[in-house]
Amino acid sequence: MIEAVTPTLPARAAADPLKAGLRAILNWLERPISDAALDSRIPHLGTAWTVDTLVEAADSLGLEVSQHNVTLADLGPVPCLLWLKDGSVLTVLERVDAQQVRALLAHQMERPGRLQLADLLPQVQGQSLALVPRRAKPDAAQPLPTEDVGALMGRRGHWFWGPLLQSKGVYLQVAVAALLVNLFAIASSVFSMTVYDRVIPNNAMDTLTALLLGVTIIFACDFVIRSLRAYFLDMASAQADASIADALFEQVLDIKMKVRLGSTGNLASVLKEFESVREFLTSATLTAFIDLPFAIIFLVVIYLIGGPMVWVPLVAIPVMVLAALAVQPKLRALIKESQEGGHQKHAILVETLSGLETIKAMGAGASLRRRWQEAVAHQSHIGLQTRMLSQLTGNVANAAQQFTQVLVVTAGAYLVQKGQMGFGAIIACTILAGRAVGPIAQVTQLITRLNQTLESYQALARFMAHEREHKEGQTFLERPDFKGRIEFRDVVFSYPKTTRPVLDGVSFCIEPGQRVAVVGKIGSGKTTVAKLILGLYTPDSGAVLIDGVDVRQIDPADLRRALGVVMQDTWLMSGTLRQNIAFGSEFVSDADVLAAATLAGVEDFVREIPEGYSLRIGERGEGLSGGQRQAVAIARALVARPRMLVLDEATSAMDSAAEEAFIRRLKASLSGQTLVTVTHKSSLLALTTHLIVLDKGRVVAQGPTEQVMGSEAVARSPAA
Repeated sequence: MIEAVTPTLPARAAADPLKAGLRAILNWLERPISDAALDSRIPHLGTAWTVDTLVEAADSLGLEVSQHNVTLADLGPVPCLLWLKDGSVLTVLERVDAQQVRALLAHQMERPGRLQLADLLPQVQGQSLALVPRRAKPDAAQPLPTEDVGALMGRRGHWFWGPLLQSKGVYLQVAVAALLVNLFAIASSVFSMTVYDRVIPNNAMDTLTALLLGVTIIFACDFVIRSLRAYFLDMASAQADASIADALFEQVLDIKMKVRLGSTGNLASVLKEFESVREFLTSATLTAFIDLPFAIIFLVVIYLIGGPMVWVPLVAIPVMVLAALAVQPKLRALIKESQEGGHQKHAILVETLSGLETIKAMGAGASLRRRWQEAVAHQSHIGLQTRMLSQLTGNVANAAQQFTQVLVVTAGAYLVQKGQMGFGAIIACTILAGRAVGPIAQVTQLITRLNQTLESYQALARFMAHEREHKEGQTFLERPDFKGRIEFRDVVFSYPKTTRPVLDGVSFCIEPGQRVAVVGKIGSGKTTVAKLILGLYTPDSGAVLIDGVDVRQIDPADLRRALGVVMQDTWLMSGTLRQNIAFGSEFVSDADVLAAATLAGVEDFVREIPEGYSLRIGERGEGLSGGQRQAVAIARALVARPRMLVLDEATSAMDSAAEEAFIRRLKASLSGQTLVTVTHKSSLLALTTHLIVLDKGRVVAQGPTEQVMGSEAVARSPAA
């Protein structure tokens, strides 16, 4: 039996055996992950885990998942999960020897013990689910070069090539299908040649019937293979599309704020480049490139049938290729410039849509319209030049195809006159020459799209190379519980691409359960303090510590689960009021939602709305007033009953009566929670016991509220 010893993971992880089993395997593989970190990576609605959820989670964490039949003689690969006949789930970590395995019961979360296979296998119900590392874990002692980070991101190795290589078996089968399709294409030329040279001169109609039957069978097979080839290519592309898109979105969510440069519109435009890559991966485009090498087959057959006639396509192909290559430098430069212009245009559009109400109120539409017109005119000009060059290569390819057909017939006429071949050979070589130069012509016309795809890929690769909060090979020790002690030690911080530090040598300590207000003039660094507590940014020097631990050692998901946050810019999503209040929290009951809503003041206005908490609000909380939005944001921060509360100008849009009621309710409900409120309003000081005054990025006063309010430093700081 399994040895009963101290649990290795928190008891709350055992609530779901599949989740606990996955965490146990990851812990055994020296890739520990906390509950909060796992939940933050997996789209999960808080219900019990299913096998599909387990596969999704394991796949996202770099584990290959496979199902195996368990017999009385064979367990299958390990580590694995086994379903026992009593309904429990057993996690097998390794084979000790031929007779024993090391395992633990997922729902008990005990330390692994040894089990005899002879005793275990008869208890197994059906199959095992093996979870094996997909690739070797990077050496954590070796720092990863920044330029290589993008190459390691993604569920299947490289974020882009990894998902494509997952379907390499499909692509191999497609290549074989392409070979058959191109061999079948020879049938029509051979059929024509045989009819002209053998059937018609000899009036062999029975032979014609046989040939027609054979060609019909070949064409039917060709139709089936082409259809299957397109289907499997599209299926492989769809699978790769889903994985790549997920990797991109994961990067958006996990990217460090300090490297998120540029406007939201510009970032959205960069991500939109994936559409160009996806379009290029369709079956029609890939088929053109797959068929390209098989032009050699047609050239060989032309040589076997027509001898010297092969020189015509051999000359035409380099002409088309050289014409396409000649315009590439200019074409690449134009496409890059067009891409940058497209990003700018998209940024203007997104900014206009997000601020449309303000733009209308200020009558500033003409200014933005002028910027839009300039961006559109610039991109149109670049697009015109790009299309002209693309059409030039297409026209050269089209002319080469036409001359190939004419010259093949002309050369064939001379050879027929000399008695070196029959009329049928001319027909056959003409068909084959068209098939030989056709893929080349098609690819030269696709060259513009190829350049666009390469530029799009490079833009996405640069984005994927940005530093993430969860680095490859980095693991965090789980810290599920926090007491709420917050300390800044000589913190210096400046935002990217700025020269003056926002915080300069800031030091203070907030003890568990203290209620502290951070005050100061505009631009003194108050909001930056809140962002550093949340781990959105890390100090340039010094340290931010939670319970004595540097925040850089804490998994961001663990840290943020312990924090209730109201940011200065209130953000709500489109959906119902309940969804917005419960957003980001798991297992939230209606009672929790109602309690938080009552405390924040949401209940004060919801009780008069017929829809109640099912009221649907628009993007950014449209349909609610500013004060109501802040009340919903406060309820969202309180619903999970966090150990620490960080409120940044949380009541700036509330009227005095609503603010006073909220302060009264919150003050009465706080019980041992650490509160940090960033404010410029003296009314919120009623919530606090301590005060920190900032001025020009430095702490000029700190201590009990009454004591600090009477100090000389505060007297010189009117914002306090």
